[in-house]
Amino acid sequence: MAGHQKGKVMLDEVRHNQILRELYLKELRTQKLYPEYHVNPLRKVHTITRKPMSWHDNLEEPADDRFLNLIHHTAQGPRKKYPETQTESQEIGWFSEPLVNPERDDARLNHFTVYSDITLYKSKMWSLGEDDRHK
Repeated sequence: MAGHQKGKVMLDEVRHNQILRELYLKELRTQKLYPEYHVNPLRKVHTITRKPMSWHDNLEEPADDRFLNLIHHTAQGPRKKYPETQTESQEIGWFSEPLVNPERDDARLNHFTVYSDITLYKSKMWSLGEDDRHK
């Protein structure tokens, strides 16, 4: 079996070039280039959208007030659009005003850090890098 060739015969360059030329000419016969594009008359007509960034399509168009109002309405937050919540997830945080007036003088609600001499000293030492917090 080592001596058998499996149907492939080595062609000379002239024959190889002739095969490639015939293949190329056959492709050119079946290929048809369309340099001008048009709508297929056999299909249903669909609207073709314009290019959004084209300057010649957007020269003088009147402003659509209804569309602008719709865009401004959708840009608002839900609390400005609706008087009440629309979903259950909106109920969380819908009423963001605090229930109790936050008075800073009331000691029952505000627990500020109060420093004495020793706590002030130790906090300064810790901020400077002393690391004996667990001793």
